[in-house]
Formats: sequence, C-alpha cells, structure tokens
Amino acid sequence: MLTHGEDLGSRVIERVRQVLCGLHGHDTLLQFGEDRMFLRCVSCGHETPGWDLDEAPPTPAALGRHQPSAGPLMQHELIGERRVA
Repeated sequence: MLTHGEDLGSRVIERVRQVLCGLHGHDTLLQFGEDRMFLRCVSCGHETPGWDLDEAPPTPAALGRHQPSAGPLMQHELIGERRVA
C-alpha cells in the first residue's frame, strides 16, 4: 500500500513527465469513452478535456445551412494536352 508521500511523489513525477512531453509536442490520438471523445497522448497519457457526445448532432437547418444539391457545384474544364515549360 502506498503512503501519502509515495502517492504524492508519483503524481509529481507523472506531472513533470507530462510537462516535458508537452514541450516537445504530445503524440495525441483520438479516443472515445462512454459519451465522450478526447485526445490522449500515447507517450505520457495526458488527456484533453474533450467533448461530450450525449447530445444529438445538430441538423443543417439548426446550423443555418441549406441542404446541398445533388449536382456538382462547379464543372471543371478538362485539359486535352499538358504543356511542359
């Protein structure tokens, strides 16, 4: 069983590891928990606050956007020959 001093020491060491890792840049991966999405560093275990996933996603109308049409937005001009300088 850990004493209070050992527990505090291990937490301090872990926090120093996270700070040093953060200075070099965390190796973050997207993680999913129960009703939560967050970034976690593979190297030191640091987690971002993340986002709650318990709400329904907003609809396009709620965002003030119109539904996209089925057709393309812009027609691209095809080039028959490629010129090289």
